[in-house]
Formats: sequence, structure tokens, C-alpha cells
Amino acid sequence: MDTGHSSYRLFSRSDFSAFWALFTDNLVNLIVLSGICRFVFGMPSEIVFGRILPGAAMAIIAGVAVYVWLAKRTAARTGRDVTALPYGISTPVMFVYLFGVIGPIYWATEDPLLAWQVGIGAGFIGGIVAAMGALVGPWLKRVTPRAGMLGTLCGIALVFIGTVPLATVFEDPYVGFASMIIILWGLVGRFRLPGNVPAGLLALVAGTLVALALGKSEIDVSTVGVYLPMPYLGDLVAGIQHLFANPELFLVLVPVQIYNFIETMNNVESAEAVGDSYPVGLCQVTDGAGTMVGALFGSPFPTTAYIGHPAYKRMGAHAGYVIGVGTVIPLAAFTGLLAFLNGLIPAAAAAPVLVFVALSLITNTAQSVKPSHIAAVSIAMMPHISSFLVTKWNSMMSALGASGVEGLPVLGDAALTAELMTQGAHYQGHLLLSQGAILTGLIWGAIVASVIDGHFRTSAGFAFAASVMSAFGVIHAAGLQWPEPTPVAMGYLMAAAFLAIYPVFHRQESAGEPSDPVDPVGMQPGE
Repeated sequence: MDTGHSSYRLFSRSDFSAFWALFTDNLVNLIVLSGICRFVFGMPSEIVFGRILPGAAMAIIAGVAVYVWLAKRTAARTGRDVTALPYGISTPVMFVYLFGVIGPIYWATEDPLLAWQVGIGAGFIGGIVAAMGALVGPWLKRVTPRAGMLGTLCGIALVFIGTVPLATVFEDPYVGFASMIIILWGLVGRFRLPGNVPAGLLALVAGTLVALALGKSEIDVSTVGVYLPMPYLGDLVAGIQHLFANPELFLVLVPVQIYNFIETMNNVESAEAVGDSYPVGLCQVTDGAGTMVGALFGSPFPTTAYIGHPAYKRMGAHAGYVIGVGTVIPLAAFTGLLAFLNGLIPAAAAAPVLVFVALSLITNTAQSVKPSHIAAVSIAMMPHISSFLVTKWNSMMSALGASGVEGLPVLGDAALTAELMTQGAHYQGHLLLSQGAILTGLIWGAIVASVIDGHFRTSAGFAFAASVMSAFGVIHAAGLQWPEPTPVAMGYLMAAAFLAIYPVFHRQESAGEPSDPVDPVGMQPGE
């Protein structure tokens, strides 16, 4: 069907509103990574504004070009209006690269240049790993229940994309509430604002004006200039050489890039759930190639198809909003405008947009899975709560050390773990759940959804896969390892054996319809 090819418009009126939401999402990531690189890792402005941000812009240009083409192709194939996949720096993976790759090199050497070189080397190798996800991505998408894929995304959305920004709003309520109420009104409630002003733009302006009035924002044009993207092949090679000289860094790099291509698969599934079907393998290759382009031009940070496609679909966007971000972000990076906006727009003004993205993803998931699978979605979210707790416990210990408290035990110390347990803080259990949370959530969501549907051998397959991954340290471990029969790995193996053997001793016809909802006391509706 070619009717869509001639009638599909890249730009629609709704793209303007969607642009401000996606632009803010990318802007927040770039502001955060710039601040950490400059003030935590001591990188000079020449590296941050002259290399990392232009490199990230090149990665965004490369990915946006492919995703716009995919949108046009899908519209031509289906004859319907489609929303292009959003794209940008992967938020969770960004933090892993910052504190799992770049940070350790900087803290060991106090050399910000070397830390950056290793970062882009890790980004390039990571891009290869992410692209290799295309070899298994389409198969994984076929066999994995939607509840597992979307449920683990909901966990990320709930704690990292929703809860953390909402806390930012409450930390600066004058600024945050001024922006938040506009987002709730215009994007969540979908009421038309005066003059059809995009809610995302008005929220940013309102929050920034309040911040300027309170002296919490500044206008500083000293960083405005020309920062043209350049390939850094020599630095890239030096970084890769350092990686192979320190192979322990691969224990961080490989699992997180597996996470990244799984994240892409899940985000493509969330798009399909609202009617836009894209080839998952090609999307995984695109994300890996975009990451490699960014690394060559100076950005260590992996890119991905973003969480939040259902939000932009709900707004009625086509492809124009992605084209806008792929144009404005690079221009802002090449001219130093991103550095200017870093000082101008407070975090509390941008945070409500992320809250909206989280709300949209969770709401859409609840509408796109069958009611009996809500239990699977719920359990898939839980490992991310553990990940959030462990992350914040580590932050608390670091803050205590930085504030001068002496004699602090290390998280994981046996005595501290035992004392935490007496206070009801199950550190060891949360730590295990947090390690590989996205895969853990996907697996448990898939197991539960398959059990609900009576597909016991499918659920056994996921449990067995979890046992193997746990033994190798992909999940529930600090890093990759030679296979070990850990208690968690053996627990998964026991579950797999039970699920595989159960159908042999239980005739299918003796069970109720697996898709029928069962009430808490086991009665079918109408009994």
C-alpha cells in the first residue's frame, strides 16, 4: 500500500509541542553529563564543550536521519500516519559510563584527558556490542511477552524518569510548580493553552522566568562560540588500547551495552503497542552505529531509541519533532548555546517534562497489555525500585565521606549489612535485584505472563536463561565472571525444572482457562 507515501507529512501541527518535550529530555541529559564531566572529573571546557557535546550532536544527527527514514517507509507501507521513534543519549547507560568507566580512570590517574579517551574508546566498542543485538533482537521480541518488555520500561520510568524529577520539583517548588502545573494542564490533561502555545515551551519559559526573578538562574554568554565537530581517531585508538590493557572495564561495558540493546527492543515494542511497527534489528544497528559515530567525534555516551514514543504518539506528532531536535541540538552544541542554556534553565523547570514522559509510558502500558498481565508488569517494575535504593544508598555513603565523616564502613560490609537487616533494610537482596535490573525485570515479567497464560515451558525457558546469565554474572552480580553455581543461579534452575516438569503431571484440560481472571480466593467469575 503506497497511499501513505504521498499523503504522509513529515511535519504536523502537533510536532511543535512534541519537539519541546523531546528537546527538553535531551537537553537535561546533556546538561547533566556536562556538569559531571566538568565539576566531578575535572575536564576542561575545551573537552566538554569542544568535543563531547559536538560529538553527541553528530550521534544525534546520524540516528535521527535513520529514524525519519524509517517513519517515512513505515507510513508508505501501512498507509497511515506514524510517529517517528524519539532518539537521544540513553539516560541510564550515560550514568554507568560516567561512574563505571570514565570515573574510575579519572580517580586512578587524575588525568581528565585519559578519562575522556577511555570513554570514547568504551563508547565505540559499546556501539559494536549494541549493534550486535540485531542478531538476537528480532527473535527475543517474538518470544518475550509484551508485559515483560514494557513492564521493565515502566520500572525505569517510575523511579528514574518520574520519581527523581518529581523530587527535583519539590526541592525547588517555586520554579518546579510553575512548570509542573502547565505540563499537567497542557500535556497530561491535554487542554489547549491560550494561543495554542506548546505546553513544553511555556513550562520551560515560566520556570526559567521564576528562577531569574529569584536569582536562581543566570545569563552567561561567555561560553558562546564556534565548536565544530572533528574526528578524534588518534584519541579513540588510545582509548581502545587502554581498555584492552585494563580488561576489567569490559565487566562494566559489556553488560550495560546488553542492557542498551534490550532497551532499544523494549522501546520499539512500546511503539508497536500504540500502532507504529518498526524493525527491531535495524533500530538496534542504528543505535549502535550512532554511538560509534558519536565516539569518533568525541562523545563517550551511547545513544538509543528513547523511552516515551507513546507520549509523542498521543500528542499527534509525525517526524517533524525528531527532525527539530536533530537540527536544534547540533546547532546549540556547535555554537555553545547548550552551555548557555546550562546556566539559564534550572533543573526544576525541565523536570516536569520527564514526569510527563514517565506517566505516559506507564499509562500506555496499562492500556496495551491484557488485564490479566498487569501482575507481570508489576513484578517487572520491582527490580528497578531495588536499583534506585542501592543507587541512593551509595550516594548517601559518598556524601557522608565527602562531608568529613570518618571511619565509614563500605556498603556490603558484613557487619553493616547485618545491622541494616535489623532495621528492615534488606541491602543484600536489593543489591542482587539491582544488578542487571532491566534484564531481571524483563525475565520475571515474561515468566509471570507465561505462567498466567499456561505456557509453562516458555516460562521455564526464561527461568533457565536467567540461571545461565546469573551464573555468568550478567545479572545478580557485580560483573562478568566464569560460571559459578551461585545460590541465585541454582534457584532459577530449580524454578525452570519445576515449570518444565509441571505440564507432564497436570493435564491441560483440568485447568481453568489460563486467560480467565481469577479472584483472590480462586473463584472464577460467576461461580
